[in-house]
Amino acid sequence: MTHTYRIAPSILSADFARLGEEVSRVIADGADWIHFDVMDNHYVPNLSFGPMICQAIKPHAKTVDGQPAPLDVHMMVQPVDALAQAFAQAGADLISFHPDASAHAHRSVQAIRAAGCKAGLAFNPATPLDALDWLIDDIDLILIMSVNPGFGGQSFIEGALHKIKQARRRIDASGRDIRLQVDGGIKPDNIRRAADAGADTFVAGSAIFGQPNYAAVIAEMRRALQ
Repeated sequence: MTHTYRIAPSILSADFARLGEEVSRVIADGADWIHFDVMDNHYVPNLSFGPMICQAIKPHAKTVDGQPAPLDVHMMVQPVDALAQAFAQAGADLISFHPDASAHAHRSVQAIRAAGCKAGLAFNPATPLDALDWLIDDIDLILIMSVNPGFGGQSFIEGALHKIKQARRRIDASGRDIRLQVDGGIKPDNIRRAADAGADTFVAGSAIFGQPNYAAVIAEMRRALQ
């Protein structure tokens, strides 16, 4: 299968004092999606930002020709449903959550899609993909964590490549058009390996926002994916 690759910089590593400018700049420099790492200091040991930031960023998330760039919200929170609804109302396009953080994962997926967003399931490094047995026909994205969630700037966990391969096999067997995203430690020197394992959407935080030239890093990633 031929994949259209997507690069989704995580604003967790952006300059919060200039967030709108950062989002506009990174899209102009070649980003496809804007990724929100939403943390609650409960499900994960960190606290990041909520729906008001999503709403504030929405007008800045546009390509140079004025087209909207998707806002990709990864919720590392518990419980799930109420905050998912709030992010949908704030302008999110995709909302992913961890099935182990929801009391009723199928109902959470239904609620996200009913709110007009695409729905995704996220899996931590040690979490099996069993939820896909029951939900793969109802989702639009699978997110494989290649670090333990909670903090940016971590190193890529090599074992995630095996899980990416497992998820790709499940997607291919389903016959559905489901995005396979990898999040954590993605850099120009390992993005190709993640793609070879089956990923088609790549979250990168400090690898992009931590560098002086966003366009150069994104271009380097695209060269690696060619």
